[in-house]
Amino acid sequence: MKKTLVYLFLGLSAFVLVACSTKNNDPYHLRIAYSPSLCQAPLHIAVEKGFFEAEGIKPENIQLDASHAQEAVGTNQVDLGFGLVSKFLQPVENGLPVKFIAGIHNGCIKILSLKKSGITSIADLKGKRIGVPALSDAATLIAKRALLSEGISVDAKNPEVEFVVYSRNDLPQALQKGLIDVIALNDPVATIAEEQLDLAVILDTSKTHPFDEEYCCVVFITSKLASERPEIAAAATRAILKASAWVQEHPEEAAKIQLDKKYVSGDLAFNTKLLKSYNYHPSIQGGYNAIELNARQFAEIGILKKGTDSKAFADRVYLFQKNVPDSYTAADVANVK
Repeated sequence: MKKTLVYLFLGLSAFVLVACSTKNNDPYHLRIAYSPSLCQAPLHIAVEKGFFEAEGIKPENIQLDASHAQEAVGTNQVDLGFGLVSKFLQPVENGLPVKFIAGIHNGCIKILSLKKSGITSIADLKGKRIGVPALSDAATLIAKRALLSEGISVDAKNPEVEFVVYSRNDLPQALQKGLIDVIALNDPVATIAEEQLDLAVILDTSKTHPFDEEYCCVVFITSKLASERPEIAAAATRAILKASAWVQEHPEEAAKIQLDKKYVSGDLAFNTKLLKSYNYHPSIQGGYNAIELNARQFAEIGILKKGTDSKAFADRVYLFQKNVPDSYTAADVANVK
């Protein structure tokens, strides 16, 4: 009887070990929040070119409007996403449970004026009306940071500019009609308006210093994933870093995949041109630096709490991981066809 019990115990132990081993070897099901945004190319490419699979991850795409990404995180619908630094810092301050893991690219926001207006710089915007898609839009926040650097007040109690809200697609027309003096908005609408209306570029975050050296878009994971499955968090980070390097090297093919797989709409030549204008040289440290800088300036403006310690803030919300390099280059993904 004792022998039988011993054999039964050993048999059950072996079954449990095999079952656990099989489970641990299965690809991890990762829920990826994405929106039909051209600059999210690394997310799309990481799925379509097998970068996630190569890291032992089975990706599930969950399409969301960009404005609902934070809600999806809060209700545990997604594990990983992509977004503008400026859009996430206040929600994170208010408790949004995410960790930022990498800076992906610069660019994608512009401030534009009519050439005949005589407005040629941020310094010229004092006393002017700035058209924006929303007061909390990333382009609005970039404009506020640029104004701050020129000593122009954006304090709600004593503003030296006026922000006027129009729908994104109506902003160029409002500018033409003289209802506003400049517009601040994201691509692709920004570049389409610039080209079709022959507008002057006051600020371009892909070219204007110091924004050209700053990552505007970062990847985040949920705090739950970071704490419970750090090895998956590291694997996902590596996959996206590699996909970003691949996009930098193959912008036209990336744009074609986005169109063919219906991630975005548009024209291949135009989309390729935009992808080429962004700097897809990803960086772990660069992402951290962008978080710290934005937090510091947002505290000055009043978007974050006055007196916020920007370094302590960045240290709290950013995740540096073992077995993840700062970046990858074209040479690291040269074998991916």
